[in-house]
Amino acid sequence: PQDIACCVCATLSAPDATPSVACQVQRALSLPENRPALDVNAACSGFIYGTAVARGLMATLGGRYALVVGCEALSRLMDQTDRSTCVLFGDGAGAALVEWGANYPSLHAVLGCRGNSEVLYVPGVNTAAPPHVHMDGQSVFRFAVEAVPRCAREVLDRAGLTPEDIDLFVFHQANQRIIDFAVKKLGIDPARCPGNIERTGNTSAASVPLLLDELVGGGAITSGQKALCVGFGGGLTWAGALLELA
Repeated sequence: PQDIACCVCATLSAPDATPSVACQVQRALSLPENRPALDVNAACSGFIYGTAVARGLMATLGGRYALVVGCEALSRLMDQTDRSTCVLFGDGAGAALVEWGANYPSLHAVLGCRGNSEVLYVPGVNTAAPPHVHMDGQSVFRFAVEAVPRCAREVLDRAGLTPEDIDLFVFHQANQRIIDFAVKKLGIDPARCPGNIERTGNTSAASVPLLLDELVGGGAITSGQKALCVGFGGGLTWAGALLELA
């Protein structure tokens, strides 16, 4: 625990407004008290946003390792009578130890937002509406099929790489049709863009780390290989980053 320079938790479904999930993780793991711990809410882009925030904190405050968590309990936010949403989402959590230093001097990342409070939203505590997920699925689909391949290409351009240089593409698991469309637009082999949505559903900020863990645990990606990760969702937000497995 003493090696952790910062703790960033990505979530939109925290059980408490404060203390943050990151502060509760700090206490549970006995992380140092003189290091920052904070939550990031970028919905389904949250884990990649959190990775970029952690990298920035280490660049500013020093340190080599960050703990980045993506965690959701979306069942708290479901209207079980709304079959257009409640059957799509799941609960989950994933964490990564992120290293930054001489061996990894740059984080090739793209982050963006197109503020929209109508397409995908959850009312807050001070509103009369119940805190349930509301989603216009068709509008989200149109947004995602444009944003995902564009974001992936921008990350590749920043890294000076082509799709052939990437070992695996790890996309947020929201909708298989969105993923299939992005794969086609990028011209990559579908086998290089694995998924787990049929087992997990859409777990928002937990989606990318959950899939990364499955791929590492199953030996699909190993030390030194590159994963291009893309998240997209509520906000509307999008985020992409090139990660190298240590």
